[in-house]
Amino acid sequence: MKVLWFHLMPYTELPDDFRDNHHSVWVDIDSTLFDPQRAHQMYNDFFDELEFAADVGFDGVCVNEHHNNGYGLMPSPNLVGSALARATTDAAILILGNSLALYNPPLRVAEEMAMIDCISGGRMIAGFPIGTPMDTCFAYGQNPSTLRQRYLEAHDVIMRAWREEDVFSFNGRFNQLRYVNIWPRPVQKPHPPVWIPGGGANETLRWCVDNDYVFCALSYFGYDAAQGVLDAYKRETDAGGKEQNPFRSGYLQFVGVAETHAEAERIYREPAEYFYARCLHLYPGFTDAPGYRTESTIRRQIAAARPGGGVAALGTMGAPKLEDIVERGYLVLGEPDEVADRLREIAEDLNVGNLMTLLQFGNMDRDTANYNTHLFAQRVMPQISGLFEDEWEHHWWPNPMPRQKRTLPQAVAV
Repeated sequence: MKVLWFHLMPYTELPDDFRDNHHSVWVDIDSTLFDPQRAHQMYNDFFDELEFAADVGFDGVCVNEHHNNGYGLMPSPNLVGSALARATTDAAILILGNSLALYNPPLRVAEEMAMIDCISGGRMIAGFPIGTPMDTCFAYGQNPSTLRQRYLEAHDVIMRAWREEDVFSFNGRFNQLRYVNIWPRPVQKPHPPVWIPGGGANETLRWCVDNDYVFCALSYFGYDAAQGVLDAYKRETDAGGKEQNPFRSGYLQFVGVAETHAEAERIYREPAEYFYARCLHLYPGFTDAPGYRTESTIRRQIAAARPGGGVAALGTMGAPKLEDIVERGYLVLGEPDEVADRLREIAEDLNVGNLMTLLQFGNMDRDTANYNTHLFAQRVMPQISGLFEDEWEHHWWPNPMPRQKRTLPQAVAV
């Protein structure tokens, strides 16, 4: 199993009264709450945490894209990914990802991701989310009824730009490009691996199977919430005549590790409760723009007694205490063996070969995040990293160049 370290980059200093006195953490969040000087420290702590995760042996580090919010301070994951590509040597760089419908033209994504792949020596994984309604429809003004069509066309432009060696023209509904000829070009051929994060729209699941992409269930609500989506993905995989290879799916899990269960509760109570009370305080009207969800997906969610479904559930999120967060499975918490046993059980039940871990969450400081990361790497990861590898091959992982030895520049007389 591949174990990756995921960072949301949440704003760590939202006020105590945020939930009571502010409308939403997303879209129309009060801009006066943002302190650039404090954000300077936050960003540098976040980079330290990501680089530390790569240093202690995580298979990959993950970044993503969000806008107009205090839940994730990463409007450009490519900026973060390029810095990580330079600062790390072995870990995969998972850009999960670029919301393709927001780029005009989408060739910008093809170029920047190719640049990251070159800097990293072929360690990049390309993630292409459709994007939340908050980011795409409300923050960036896209029409929800054409969002998916715009996304699919952008995907086609990017994939052709990566695959085709000759200059070509593209004449689509949303993109008219006379000369497509990107420089730089990615190291990995015919293109970097593609992973698709999503809430589980029927069309997305089927499209991942048809294109042989990894589907990633990014659930903040634990195993139970992800199971329905991944079960639907398994049905689509069977219908598409593909093997149930666990490496074709991914799952995101909050994790808190300490020497004892009681110590874990003490350490992670505040950041967990901060995340679920403040980072997910979202006005419900922003979570489901008309036309964003497809009819078939709405029908499936109603039949499954989950009419809110996907990101819409965020708008009805309460402010649970740690005991509820752990009991519901949102956070896997405890001493190392306890955490390893639970993660192994989840991975086997879900048939998931790519585990993305959130080991920094809420207002967790850098020292605590690094403690969590180090203990996980030393005493949890060795117990789960070998899962599935004796039976299945991972076809969706980067194939990097041999590592090049770097030499320091020398001052020479000219």
